Amino acid sequence: MIFPLSEYALTVRFSDEMNEEVNDNAHQFARWLEKQSIKGIVEVVPTFSSVTIYYDPLVLGTYEQVRNQTKRWLEQMEETIQPKARTIVIPVCYGGEFGPDLPEVARYHGISEEEVVRLHAEARYKVYMIGFAPGFAYLGGLPLELATPRRATPRRVVPAGSVGIAGGQTGIYPLATPGGWQIIGRTPLSLFRPTHRQPSLLCAGDIVRFRPMTEKEYRMWKNDDGSCR
Repeated sequence: MIFPLSEYALTVRFSDEMNEEVNDNAHQFARWLEKQSIKGIVEVVPTFSSVTIYYDPLVLGTYEQVRNQTKRWLEQMEETIQPKARTIVIPVCYGGEFGPDLPEVARYHGISEEEVVRLHAEARYKVYMIGFAPGFAYLGGLPLELATPRRATPRRVVPAGSVGIAGGQTGIYPLATPGGWQIIGRTPLSLFRPTHRQPSLLCAGDIVRFRPMTEKEYRMWKNDDGSCR
């Protein structure tokens, strides 16, 4: 479905459902458009199941013209071979001062903290979209056994690198911001690097795996530059 968002933007919605296949289609189309460097396209913004194209009407024409062109772009994209998704391994120190809500998540589900960590770290996650804050990745793939409501009272400050659970998703806070997710651990990696060519460590479409690490390993890593290994 293609529909107007404003006088200079249209949205391509691939489905009303949210699953990995639909998300793949949206992000493949967004990546394809960006690689084409099409004159007149100002910005391409992918989300869970859609892609919004911001364009210059003086270059690409009316909505109907851009809509028809978008249909042709979709056909061209389907004829190309898309690259495989990257897999990024994120080390996480679970529990203690780094994961203050781990005990509550364990109690909520009636399992041990060790089982929460095992389930969380063994899962395979897909970066559905980047939003909320620069570099904040919404990750799909959280085991149903770990789906946990947000905290009743959000924290005023959640430390950068905090790994949290909210409903059926998990995510990593790239910056110190307010937040209400259940914090179960923290990574020493820098998720948002404003001086890098690609500021966000994670990109939509990436696959994420979590690797448990000890507090000692965390401290040693933080003494390094926090880059991805």
